[in-house]
Amino acid sequence: MIIVMKQNLEQKEILKIKGKIEKYKCEIHESRGINYHILGVIGDTSKIDPDELKANRNVEKVIYVQEPYKKSNRMFHPEDTIVNINNKTIGGKKISIIAGPCSVENENQILEIAQKVKNSGASFLRGGAFKPRTSPYSFQGLKEDGLELLKYAREKTGLPIVTELMSPYLIERFIEDVDVIQIGARNMQNFDLLKEVGKTNKPILLKRGLSATIEELLMASEYIMSEGNENVILCERGIRTFEKYTRNTLDLSAIPVIKKLSHLPVIVDPSHAAGLWWMVEPLSKAAIAVGADGLMIEVHNDPSNAKCDGNQSITPERFDELMKSLKDISKAVHKEI
Repeated sequence: MIIVMKQNLEQKEILKIKGKIEKYKCEIHESRGINYHILGVIGDTSKIDPDELKANRNVEKVIYVQEPYKKSNRMFHPEDTIVNINNKTIGGKKISIIAGPCSVENENQILEIAQKVKNSGASFLRGGAFKPRTSPYSFQGLKEDGLELLKYAREKTGLPIVTELMSPYLIERFIEDVDVIQIGARNMQNFDLLKEVGKTNKPILLKRGLSATIEELLMASEYIMSEGNENVILCERGIRTFEKYTRNTLDLSAIPVIKKLSHLPVIVDPSHAAGLWWMVEPLSKAAIAVGADGLMIEVHNDPSNAKCDGNQSITPERFDELMKSLKDISKAVHKEI
């Protein structure tokens, strides 16, 4: 339920309405803007009399929200959310670029890539320390040692780090060491993990599951936000379809749909979507053109010998050229990198 309040009300009048609602043990999410003031009510609203609310002279109207997701719903929060991370942002008029290798392999590798993507204009450094792989025999990452190398790269370059959390047992370490906690596609519906990161105030990058619908993605974000953490960034990274040429099928239509339904920022991972390095550039350009708030791009200094996903990684040189093109496209959609 959404209660649209009249403008310029005294605080005591707002508190009166809140008090009535709280008697029914419902949660109230208040949102104010230049031209709106709403109270989003979450919980069992069946006992609340809408006619009584409508009769209140301070209430403009009462709207029932049909969608099962509430806090991530644009009706609850009409303005776009901008997530702040160490003096950098994701969302709004700024297009944020997250770049780096699929997996941290050694000190020289991560430092070289970090410095080069920063010089090209990337805002964040990505790198896998704990790697979920389809095969148990594939490289699983350097784990804690990889996390230490990411921290060292951050110290040397100033780039905030983005890396994937796979287990709630490591959450305290990630809260202390990581700037943006990534929840991977395989864990999108790991609800216990979502609840745990929801209890933190860390920005959470939530990737769409392999075959998840848009509503399921938004419901996963709701699990995080329902625990109090509203610093959520959504990521479209391709979904599984009948097409086998590419690793996944990038659903670019999801970007405007999510923008319509939700206030949360949404970025695109063209590397995992295509699984082919030569498709990363055109898909990145298309993602910006269709309204994405940013990109997550895999960059490796020696893709042929990468321990993980070399086929979908572009070189630092190609990344630099891509960034020049993206700056031009961003201007066309009235944004900037």
